[in-house]
Amino acid sequence: MSLRIEPMEMAEVLIKIRKISFAQEMSIKLGKSLSMSGDLYPADIAPVLALNKYGQMTIFPMAWGFTHQATPKPLANCRVETADSKPLWRDSWYRRRCVIPASWYYEWGYPVYEEDSRSMSEHRNTKKIKFAIQTEGSDITYIAGLYRYEDHGGMQMPMFSILTREAAGIVRDIHNRMPIILGKEDVKEWIRP
Repeated sequence: MSLRIEPMEMAEVLIKIRKISFAQEMSIKLGKSLSMSGDLYPADIAPVLALNKYGQMTIFPMAWGFTHQATPKPLANCRVETADSKPLWRDSWYRRRCVIPASWYYEWGYPVYEEDSRSMSEHRNTKKIKFAIQTEGSDITYIAGLYRYEDHGGMQMPMFSILTREAAGIVRDIHNRMPIILGKEDVKEWIRP
């Protein structure tokens, strides 16, 4: 999965977050661009909504993916079915929820045709293609996430992971998992567990 952030739809957020000195420090420490627009992948810095120390919803720069000694790759996704029980996610589930605003997300899958008579092995030999998935009727897709702070080069940095669930609707034809998508009206309720 990757995210897409269109500069026109998120211009106000991007201008605001790029001016934050903490974002600039994160960018330097992680060796990542602060553009935060275009296609974003795990380990990139993205604008994320979370509560500040006063309990107000605020935009923060966060790096995508929890780190874990078991893997060199960032853990970009967390299954909602186990988020409240697995030690890696449990504390964040109860105390640190966030929302990742994106124009849409991408998922790689096999093309599906109405009149598809190919066998499963023939189907799997087809080249995967990239599908852009967006909330219908909205310029911004709100994705549920969890975050935590990690030490990177002597600096405490917020890292987020996207919550996923079993795929539903037409997404099921593309991939077996999908992020949890929130309606704009549900963002505040999600952030305040």
